[in-house]
Amino acid sequence: MEISTIGLDLAKNVFQVHGVDAEGRVVVRKTLRRAQVLPFFEKLPPCLVGMEACGTAHYWARELMKLGHEVRQMPPAYVKPYVKRGKTDAADAEAICEAVTRPTMRFVPVKSPEQQAALSMHRARDLLVKQRTQLVNMVRALLAEFGINIPQGVRLALEMARKIVDGEAPAVPSEAARVVG
Repeated sequence: MEISTIGLDLAKNVFQVHGVDAEGRVVVRKTLRRAQVLPFFEKLPPCLVGMEACGTAHYWARELMKLGHEVRQMPPAYVKPYVKRGKTDAADAEAICEAVTRPTMRFVPVKSPEQQAALSMHRARDLLVKQRTQLVNMVRALLAEFGINIPQGVRLALEMARKIVDGEAPAVPSEAARVVG
């Protein structure tokens, strides 16, 4: 019996494989460690491999495609309805195997390393912008406790911070200065 479809549940270190033949009979249920994944798939003839589009999925998809397999990624929310029993890695792999064969299933295109790098840069920038906003809001709230009002907006807050450092900003009330000093 030849494997025609595999559901691969990705994880950090231990991956679960669920494979069926053309008639839908279970041919393989296997747990693989990270180092065993590529050697396992190298031994298989090309087949359809389904996986959830999650962390590391694009990397594994590219690697399996290099070995000649057809890889399809699905959003995890689309796979969830196919889980028949409790939330386990084996049940997830089985659900992925079932979902990938559905004619109405929507798939996520595999991203290239360049696309992933660009996306990573956008995410890092978004994080830095959020952290900057949080910091400005925290400083604004702390200084408001001492009677110093910083206007909203990053540019205005930075201008006020510059004035405070240069000694041009309103003085901190004497009672606050005694507590801080």
